[in-house]
This record gives sequence, C-alpha cells and structure tokens, in this order.
Amino acid sequence: MTHYQLVAKNKRRSFLIVFLFIAFIVGASYVMAKGFGYSLDIVAWALVFSGVTSFFSYFYSDKIILGISGAKEASRKEFFDFYTVTENICMGQKMPMPKLYVIEDSAMNAFATGRNPKHAVVCATTGLLGHLNRSEIEAVVAHEISHVKNYDILLMSTVSVLVGLIALLADWFMRMSFWGGKKRDSDNNQLGAIMAILAIILAILSPIIAQLIQLAISRRREFLADAGSAAISKNPEGLIKALEKISADKEPLESANKATAHLYISNPLKNTKGAVHAFAKLFNTHPPMEERIAALKQMSIK
Repeated sequence: MTHYQLVAKNKRRSFLIVFLFIAFIVGASYVMAKGFGYSLDIVAWALVFSGVTSFFSYFYSDKIILGISGAKEASRKEFFDFYTVTENICMGQKMPMPKLYVIEDSAMNAFATGRNPKHAVVCATTGLLGHLNRSEIEAVVAHEISHVKNYDILLMSTVSVLVGLIALLADWFMRMSFWGGKKRDSDNNQLGAIMAILAIILAILSPIIAQLIQLAISRRREFLADAGSAAISKNPEGLIKALEKISADKEPLESANKATAHLYISNPLKNTKGAVHAFAKLFNTHPPMEERIAALKQMSIK
C-alpha cells in the first residue's frame, strides 16, 4: 500500500470514527435525558452548544494553544535551519508556508496547530532545535507538515470539543439528578427503572469512553504523520534518529498540559513510565516510541 493510499484509508477511518463518536454522544445524551427524566430538548441544545463551541475552537484554537504554551514567533535569522527547511518542504509540497513559533524550553518537542493549511502553525522548542541537526529538524518539520496536510489539526480540535461536550453533559445530568431533577413520567414502571440505571452507568462511563476514543485517534494520527514525514523527506532515517533523541530526553515540557499533550510529536508530560501493559497503553496520548521507530525502519528497508 502506498503512502497516498494509506492517507486516504486513514482519512476514511477517521471520518467514520468521528461520525460514530457523534452518534455515541447523541445516543448517550438521549438515554441520560430519558433516564434522569429530562426533556429531549436538552440533547438538541447540547448539539447547538457543541456547534457554537466547535466554531470558536475552529477559529481561535491556535491562538489559545500558542498563548498557553508561551510561544513566540520564530525569525529566519535566529532560527535559520527551522525556517529554511520549512520553506523547502512547503515549496516541494506546493502548500502555504505555516507560521513558525518557538517555545523557550530545553525539553525536546514540537507540534502543529491551526484550522487548515492556509492558517497553520508549526511550533518547536529551543531544546529540539538546539539538539537536532538539520536533517533531523527537517524530518520533524515534515512530520508536523503531514499533520497539517492530513487535516489532523482540525480533526483533533473537533474530537477535543466532542470529548469536552460529553464530559460536560454527563456531569450536568449527574448533578441535576443529585439535586432532585425532574420527576420521571415512568417512575413506577420497570422500563423507567432500567433507563435510570443505564443513565447513571452512561453518565459515569461516557467521559471515559470518549477520552479513550480521542486517544486512539491521536495515536493513529502519529503513525500516519511518521509515514508522511518519510514520504516528504525521502529520509526515514532522519526521523528515526530524531525520535531516538527525543525519546532519550526525559525532561517534561513545563508549558504543556493534558489538554495539549496530544498535539506534540512526543508526549510532553513524560508520564508513561511503567505504563507497559495493554490497559495502560489505552490512556497514552502517543503510541510507544519503539513501535514508531520500528515502523519507520520497515519503511527504510523497503
């Protein structure tokens, strides 16, 4: 399977996952509304709220993330390699040059954000730019450009909003039920009791399920961006060396948090120590670095 076929396949899977994710949210909201005795209008308002939130997230997420990260715009003179390899990649891919930012931090990391290729941002830490050579910086930038080309930045922003929405709804329904809520029309029948139990179970489990879906999508996109980097740079060995250096860096990125961790090329919180079994891996924002490196080595062999 070629890289382009892989991209198309992953895009189809991602859109399917988002569609099923939205269906899950609507279904869970319906059960919680019925079980806790509330009008189904709440579900409609939840979708309206999700749409409004998505709109603002779509236009302002990059500014919010850069502000949280304390990033500053990178100049060509000060960060020559970072700037020029990005220029070269964008010219080769016939795509607009993203805005470049840097974070003053010795931890080695990078991320991309923005709503589309015309309004994209690539950001790297000074630690990464200082420790990688030009070939390795090119591979990392190509990885982030792949995220931009594949619209991962838009997909993950949308998924983040959906995760926040289901968590907000579940919390709201639970709080209202503890405060008494509305009297259910079906309080005296067995169906009403079953719906109430299902509503409580969904209110507890829905945010966890939603987060697991978000993390699964995030991990899949990292593998795709790695493959994209190899295709763009024609040098998988450059990304292998970069990932090995990034993996060896045990310093957490101070400006990162759980809300932005999935954006980075490597988990910036460095909190995966001991998370080796299958259950723990479900809660990782990134696939294990050794698996990513192994996949790239397979590409270099071919």
